[in-house]
Amino acid sequence: MAKILIVGCGAIGFELAGVLVAKGHDVTGLKRKPPLSPPGPVRCYVAADISSPASLAGLDSDFTEAFFIVSPDGRTEQSYRAVYETGLNNLLAKLPNAHWLMVSSTSVYGQSNGEWVDENSVAEPDNITSRLIRQAEQKLMDFNPANIVVRFSGIYGPGREYLLRQAMLAPAIQQTPPYFTNRIHQRDCVGILAFLLEQRLAGKELAQYYLASDDDPAPMWDVMTWLAERLHCPLPVAKAVDTGMNKRCSNARLKALGYRFQYPGYKDGYLELIGARDS
Repeated sequence: MAKILIVGCGAIGFELAGVLVAKGHDVTGLKRKPPLSPPGPVRCYVAADISSPASLAGLDSDFTEAFFIVSPDGRTEQSYRAVYETGLNNLLAKLPNAHWLMVSSTSVYGQSNGEWVDENSVAEPDNITSRLIRQAEQKLMDFNPANIVVRFSGIYGPGREYLLRQAMLAPAIQQTPPYFTNRIHQRDCVGILAFLLEQRLAGKELAQYYLASDDDPAPMWDVMTWLAERLHCPLPVAKAVDTGMNKRCSNARLKALGYRFQYPGYKDGYLELIGARDS
């Protein structure tokens, strides 16, 4: 049994806690505003703001495993610095002996020509928020090379239905050249985090970085057209070429380790979501 801290115990962290508790682990969730009566699998919540060292004073320091699953308050540099810079520094000072697993983002890849990227690809994003995430990754590795970073692509699932809502609006989408979109279902996010922890606890030699995205990077035009057809909505309209990040994410390293996706492609996950809306 491991003593585990989940920092940022939101939707993914809460579901992860249930999986880990079922495996016999002792799990604590850390949130700025935890529920008054801890529901479900999380036996203990700690109310703390990771950007404040004083707020962490009452936190146990003997966690052996810790997950860093944070969401900034907004899309501002200040919000990102509060969690990925100040917050991470405070946590590492408080828990110097924990093994960390950080949830990162494929936004750290700045590639823009639709090329394939993997864990060995250059990760040099242009925008400040993604650069702060990348700096946090590097800080975690400098602190302890045995730590792990998982880069999730666009997360979807129950409560994360942005593309469904957009598809209903006949959006303007770049058609040529194709603009690729990469996704991962929320349940696979949880599955991957639990899988990597169990591999580490079993003594498996792991890499520092894992790219977590489903098997089917697809042009946004194709995805939105397919969704519109199943939602019986007007099809998207073509728009002029945009500039910006445009890449295809490879999950080969994660699958070689033995993880099998519950939702290998967007059609698997979105058919389920559409069915739930219609029921």
